[in-house]
Amino acid sequence: MKKIAILIIFMFICFIPDSSFAKESVKPFAQKYKFGIGVIVGEPTGITVKYNLDAKMSIDGGLGWSTSSDNEFHIYGTYLYHMYDLIKVPKGNLPLYFGGGFRFFKREKKDNEFGIRIPVGVEYQFENLPLGAFVELAPVLNLTPDTDLDLEGGIGIRYFF
Repeated sequence: MKKIAILIIFMFICFIPDSSFAKESVKPFAQKYKFGIGVIVGEPTGITVKYNLDAKMSIDGGLGWSTSSDNEFHIYGTYLYHMYDLIKVPKGNLPLYFGGGFRFFKREKKDNEFGIRIPVGVEYQFENLPLGAFVELAPVLNLTPDTDLDLEGGIGIRYFF
């Protein structure tokens, strides 16, 4: 199963589209606003950050806790690719995004988990405000302590600088 996970990561890295084909209308938000910080509510609930590398590529991460009754802590980091041409909106942008990264889940009463996180979501980028509101689902392939699947997701908003 670990060989399959390594193969998935390798294929993801090899087949990421070239961001030089970014549409002119999507560049201003990513070029003007590089770094964002905000909150995410769901699984996990906590703080989220995002750094726009260019018009279509970004890195995001989060630090939070689980909404279950146990004392649980999450940290994640993902590399994201944005597709702007799929959903048209009258003002602003609404890119679909997907990516890959990691998730570490520290549990008080159970074994800690480490896995591969594959988020898919949409982010509304306001036309005249430095805000991005998003909703995402993220399947997780846990590699430790056992190989199994989880599903995370949440809604959030970030303020960009």
